[in-house]
Amino acid sequence: MTDQERYEQMREDLENLKILGVDIASITCDGHKALLKAIRKVYPHVLTQRCLVHIKRQSQTWLTMCPKAPVAQELLYLSKRITYLKTYEQCNQWLADLYYWYERSKVYINEKAFNQDTGRYWYRHKMLHQTTSLIIKAIPNMFHYLDDPQIPYTTNRLESFFGHLKEKLEIHRGLRPQAKRNFVKWYLHFKNNGK
Repeated sequence: MTDQERYEQMREDLENLKILGVDIASITCDGHKALLKAIRKVYPHVLTQRCLVHIKRQSQTWLTMCPKAPVAQELLYLSKRITYLKTYEQCNQWLADLYYWYERSKVYINEKAFNQDTGRYWYRHKMLHQTTSLIIKAIPNMFHYLDDPQIPYTTNRLESFFGHLKEKLEIHRGLRPQAKRNFVKWYLHFKNNGK
């Protein structure tokens, strides 16, 4: 389920970029459902590269750094390798390792229990199931950077850039909305022109 309000804002931002004539070759993002939905709506033919660092970190958060189950330990190891995949051979080997891990582990991953109080089934190993789903759903958009070195495989540089912008805006936190917009426009203008 996507956050409708957030989706509307993201879609509007992307539509504004399109109106301004911004030519987008690819989008590297964290995989937020509302953002993916907005991209499909406004830029349906643009490549969407999933941020490998986000996938790795989210996997580590959900599995923890020291999972007890051997199945989860193996998936944690696989998730840690994601950011080191630099060639097709490495990527293909990782995909094969993930496939064989999943085939050996799918019964355990998808094991369900019945809750008498709610009358519903739930995944017995919820975080392992969630992490597995995260990675499998991301696979179609994880490796575009191998085809084009201009496509970043992580959003870290972008987040650093906007971190600096937020710091500058914080210094001028008393600005009115229109003045803030102008500040951002000029900041981006000078950054793009190397000043």
